Amino acid sequence: MEVKNIRIEKPEELNFILGQSHFIKSVEDIHEALVTSVPGIKFGLAFCEASGKCLIRWSGTDEAMIELAKHNAQLISAGHAFIIFLAEGYFPINVLNQVKMVPEVCHIFCATANPTNVIVMDVGEGRAILGVADGKRSQGVEGEEDITWRKDFLRMIGYKL
Repeated sequence: MEVKNIRIEKPEELNFILGQSHFIKSVEDIHEALVTSVPGIKFGLAFCEASGKCLIRWSGTDEAMIELAKHNAQLISAGHAFIIFLAEGYFPINVLNQVKMVPEVCHIFCATANPTNVIVMDVGEGRAILGVADGKRSQGVEGEEDITWRKDFLRMIGYKL
């Protein structure tokens, strides 16, 4: 057994969702959840099949996002893992609950634009995602000025009134 650190390769501004599912049907069902949640959404989805041909199954609405998803799924290569890349201007907050509600989805590891490392255990014939390191470690506890900034920021981007 070997523990590997897989760095997600992506442009800095792009968000992605990394999760685990249990069935090949996930590709079509996640695709449907995304396009019915946000009309015109641009995304790429890749799913690591864990039996049969063990292929990277894929779908999406944007060629660049599809290629990014396929590439990162190949790097991870963990059974039943899926990764969704959202094109610039699309965000996990708008689709995450719908993805979680897909019957085949078992777990979401992260939904982020941060630099991310996926910790993978290679057991020979298969791989498992042990967890993720999402972003950087904490640098302290927010003070009053930081609280004001956070509240102002959320209102500026339209997530709070």
